[in-house]
Parts: sequence; structure tokens; C-alpha cells
Amino acid sequence: MPFIDFFFFGIYPYLATGIFLLGSLLRYDREQYTWKTGSSQMLSNKNFRIASVLFHVGIITILLGHFAGLVIPYELWHLLGVSLEAKQIIAMGVGGLFGVLCFVGLTMLVKRRLFDPRVRATSSLMDTGILLLLYAQLILGLISIYISFGHMDGSEMLNLMNWSRYVLTFRPNEAVEYIAGVHWVYKMHVTLGITIFVLFPFSRLVHVWSVPVQYIKRNYQVVRQK
Repeated sequence: MPFIDFFFFGIYPYLATGIFLLGSLLRYDREQYTWKTGSSQMLSNKNFRIASVLFHVGIITILLGHFAGLVIPYELWHLLGVSLEAKQIIAMGVGGLFGVLCFVGLTMLVKRRLFDPRVRATSSLMDTGILLLLYAQLILGLISIYISFGHMDGSEMLNLMNWSRYVLTFRPNEAVEYIAGVHWVYKMHVTLGITIFVLFPFSRLVHVWSVPVQYIKRNYQVVRQK
């Protein structure tokens, strides 16, 4: 097998996981002041809320869909009565719907980040870079839906599921065999996804770790008008 395939799909996932976990831990331990989203809403609030809602609803649903599609074994789907063809149709439909929502929201956020003078002036290189990387990843994901129409039997999806399974069970040689022959768009989509994990500890994405679960059990606040 080509070494480039073995590196990006057999070695790179483990390097990314190590950087992702260790980098997040070190940043939380040493740079807690930077552990935040760095919201720029006060600088420019025009259409920010709708853009943020569309982006977050879209991206969270897409991530959950990827987890269900790549991590949950197909045998379990089969036991639930979901065929490979049906699973692909569901993935294309849900991914397409929420992908478009995310695309609209992210396009608004990218435009705001690049062309609003106040927001651009307070943005770091990483702020802009990670946003553009997410944008490119989302576009590749939407393109992959179009490519999937060429093999509605779910064969490519099954190869990606097997790749994920063997990577998660620490069998990189077998994993690479499954992904080596898939369309280059899928390969690029996987590679960019892994790269996002590499950059995660060095960007504002670390706020994902701080899911506000405590808000559920927090005592309510009483706000009175004069």
C-alpha cells in the first residue's frame, strides 16, 4: 500500500488523538484564561444570533450523525432492521439538510469574520484559520453527498465504517486497506477532519469541552423590574 495512505489513515489518527487529548489537558492546566470562545458579539451583532444558531444546530447534528455512522457498528444497525442502502439514504438526507443549515450559518460567520472591520481587527490568525478550515470541511462533506449518488448500495460508506472500526481497535494495517480505494473527496474529508482534532487544543474550539451541563441543575434566577 502507498506510504501516504498508511500515514494519513493509519498513523495520523493516533498522532491527532494524542495531540488532541494532551494539548487540551495542558491548555486547561496552564492557560485557563484562554479557555473560552472569545465571542465578538459585542463588536458586531448584525445577524450574529441567527448565524450562530444555524451553525451550531447544523454542526452538532452533523457530528452526532458522523458518530452514529462511523462509530456504531453496522451489525447493530442490521439488528435494528436498517439496511446498508437505507442507512446511506438516511445519512444523505439528514446530512444534506443540516449541512445546508450549517453552510448558511457558517457562510454568514465567515463573511463577518473576514469583512467586518471590528471583528477582523480583533481576530487572531488561528480564529480565522480554524473557521476557514471548518468551512472547507463542510463544503467537502456536501460534495461527498453528491458523489454518494453514484453508489447508492452504500459500498463506500461501508468501507469508511470498516476503516473507523479498525482504527478504533488499533489495527491500522487493516484500516488502510478499506479506505485506500475510496473516492479522493472522502479521503480529503477524513484528513481535514483529523487535522481539526490536531488544531483543536490551539484554537477557540476548546470551549466544546465546557458543555454547560451544570445549567440544568442550577438554581433559577429571579429578575425583578423596578
